[in-house]
Amino acid sequence: MGAQAPATGQCGYALVALLALMTIIMLAATAAAPNIIQQSQREAEREAIIRGEEVADAIEQYVRLMGPNRLPRSMEELLEGASPPGRTKKVRVLRSYAARDPLARTGDGEWRLVQPRGKEIVEFQQALMLYMEGRQLPPSLEAWKNAARPQLTGVTDLGRGGGGGGDSGGEDTSANANVPFIGVASRSRRESVVNYFGIERHDEWVFTPIYR
Repeated sequence: MGAQAPATGQCGYALVALLALMTIIMLAATAAAPNIIQQSQREAEREAIIRGEEVADAIEQYVRLMGPNRLPRSMEELLEGASPPGRTKKVRVLRSYAARDPLARTGDGEWRLVQPRGKEIVEFQQALMLYMEGRQLPPSLEAWKNAARPQLTGVTDLGRGGGGGGDSGGEDTSANANVPFIGVASRSRRESVVNYFGIERHDEWVFTPIYR
């Protein structure tokens, strides 16, 4: 005698149980999605800070090798290395991976170059002073760093810390000018998860050696 086919009722219960399990899994995945996205953004922001600080280190090393009156003019120049007087070989100052911004979602991940005493530096210095509860930043022991800083006598609360980056969201797609630069910033205008010196927006983080 052949095996008896399962009862219709048992099949129905199994189907209901399967549907219930799938619903629970979908609800759990939906609830976890924001946390996964936030964690992914946090990791990208931490990587951006690591790379940005590497660029700041490279600028500092470049100036010390080339002289205080010789700032880099492009990221390619930093990648090529410094050619100090009296030396035939270039000195490598920046690794290629650090020359790309992990927060940028468009283009080739190019950093935005920040000029000495420019608007971005003014806003970043204001943010640092706010972070220090309004205290003046101590001068650097190196004259070239002080020369690149804006001369601010007070601090203004600019809202998000740096403050003047325009509407939140999207990317800055403007081209970098071929002029001396003292730091870099992200092109992402999105709000951040990570707090960087009290600043909570990507494009207001400035990575520069002049406040060290």
